[in-house]
Amino acid sequence: MTNVTWRTWSGTYETVPQRWTVPNSTADVVTALRSAAAEGLRVRMVGTGHSFTGVALTDGLLLAPSALTALRSVDLEAGTATVEAGRPLCDFNEALAARGLALANMGDIAVQTMAGAVQTGTHGTGRDAGGLAAQVRALEMVLADGRVVTCSPREEPELFHAARVGLGAFGIVTALTMAVEPAFLLHAREEPMPLDEVLERLEELRADNDHFEFFWFPHTGLTNTKRNNRVAGPADPLSSFRAWFDDEFLSNSVFEVVNRLGRRAPRAIPAINQVSARALSARSYTDASYRVFASPRRVRFVEMEYAIPADHLREVLRRIRAVLKRGDHRIGFPIEVRFAPADDVWLSTAYGRDTAYVAVHAYRGSPYLEYFGDLEPIFTEVGGRPHWGKIHTRDRAYLESVYPRLGDALEVRERVDPERRFANAYLDQVFGP
Repeated sequence: MTNVTWRTWSGTYETVPQRWTVPNSTADVVTALRSAAAEGLRVRMVGTGHSFTGVALTDGLLLAPSALTALRSVDLEAGTATVEAGRPLCDFNEALAARGLALANMGDIAVQTMAGAVQTGTHGTGRDAGGLAAQVRALEMVLADGRVVTCSPREEPELFHAARVGLGAFGIVTALTMAVEPAFLLHAREEPMPLDEVLERLEELRADNDHFEFFWFPHTGLTNTKRNNRVAGPADPLSSFRAWFDDEFLSNSVFEVVNRLGRRAPRAIPAINQVSARALSARSYTDASYRVFASPRRVRFVEMEYAIPADHLREVLRRIRAVLKRGDHRIGFPIEVRFAPADDVWLSTAYGRDTAYVAVHAYRGSPYLEYFGDLEPIFTEVGGRPHWGKIHTRDRAYLESVYPRLGDALEVRERVDPERRFANAYLDQVFGP
């Protein structure tokens, strides 16, 4: 296909590549890559567009993995499942559940492709369980010279460490082998709590729960907390009406209307947030883990998220609160705070340190650059690492200061893609031209 425009989900970026190809197999990827190389075209693989940056853009050949969706194998003894790159995470969850299996942890959106979610460092929240990349056990990749390789801790280990969160810069990921475990239930407890109480009890809330996060409503001192813990059962899911009312009607339909109102009348946003924070009543339920982790997110927004050392969280939120008190910004979207243990993935935002994630959002179509611009220095002054798929302004010079293994990763890139077949403007920004 030619002259087809591809856009990110949020509308932050779009591109019209010279060609758009839908490969049906790894062999098709090899053929398409070699053809592009003969023409001097750069190559990128896209997913569902849930990154807010230009990480997937190209002016050359765009590969859409919508046909690369097979669940290739499940190894119960090894505790692994191999899935092709283009399978949506939600479909992978369903396939695992049908076999009595599950991922240990995941984020709160599950419509991304497996490769796209892993390559950009998608994560959830957890005391012991890390993000998706920390659950990868092997990658099948097509390198710039057309070779198909499998990398793991034993095969091509440096490529494996660099490419798990690789932004597509090291090769085209065509399949992933993920760690899986027996399916489990989570008991979800969600309840409002004052922000000051959350911060006072932070160590307790993190230590006592398998998965803890909270949403702070700007211009208020109110939060909604979420505590998810493994239980033996029995399952006690929300009624179909309660699930629809809370997750579809309130969190999507009503929230869309509220944000449209706030965009037209920004001065009303603080009062709206007070009402919104109080509209969410406490609830608890027990359900399959993947149903508890992820929720439908239909209201479109733009997001910046930084991973900061966890012990700086109180300071960072205090400074954000001071920025909001100045009155320069009117923000209707909650600020989301999550946590992750240290991992060993070279380009993971949680590499080598106990991490708190602070995500700030703005409704699509609302002014956000100044808001994000006022908050970004707060994150960077404590050594924050930007989420690779979310809005930020950091470059290689800064990123080298917060990623101890970035230099090692770029040495691997020099070896596997010396001609920068997979480069684009975003990779030039974060890795250097």
